[in-house]
Amino acid sequence: MKRIKWPDIRAIEREEHETKSFARGLNFYKLFWIFFIGCFLGVVVETLWCLLTRHHYESRVGLIYGPFNLVYGFGALAMALGLYHLRSKRDSAVILAGAVIGSIVEYICSLVQELLFGTVSWDYSAMPFNLQGRINLLYSLFWGFLAILWVKGIYPWMAKWILKIPNRVGKPLTWVLLVFMIFNSFMSAAAVGRWAERREQLPPSNVLEQYMDDHYPDARMEKIYANMKW
Repeated sequence: MKRIKWPDIRAIEREEHETKSFARGLNFYKLFWIFFIGCFLGVVVETLWCLLTRHHYESRVGLIYGPFNLVYGFGALAMALGLYHLRSKRDSAVILAGAVIGSIVEYICSLVQELLFGTVSWDYSAMPFNLQGRINLLYSLFWGFLAILWVKGIYPWMAKWILKIPNRVGKPLTWVLLVFMIFNSFMSAAAVGRWAERREQLPPSNVLEQYMDDHYPDARMEKIYANMKW
């Protein structure tokens, strides 16, 4: 069987510095693009997983505009920050660090969602060795093995893709996408918040809430957030 040839991260990093890439090393621009790509790729992977295991399409997005989910973006960001300096360490160290980092991110995202909106998008209470239904041992192990894949393949591939973005385009495009993601996150939070208010039969009190009622009624929100439970 032919072995997978992973990208050479050292060679990619050398090229980043030689070309004075806008996203060299692990600077702000690189971290944003890792976050942005993670938001997108996570939705793609989970959607395909749903198709394979449940044999039907189900929305796995976390934002109302585009195929993005902040949980995966923050997960990718945490992996980059937490594992970057372990890329030359033994696999066991990477697995352990990945399991801890992934579990912390998943737990915090679940807790924040429940505190802010009173909703949950996943519940592992029925699985063994879970913590408040937010994380469980099996998925923590998945995070650990994902960390190996991240260090050897995902991060180097991301770095290689980002390196192809011309410097004259990279910085302004980063700021445009950052503004878009902030706006998208704000509007998504407003839509979910208004959805919660409608459940309490509260009428709209301003123009934004009326906009949400007109454009994001309950039926549409249920399709966007198919797994969300109150």
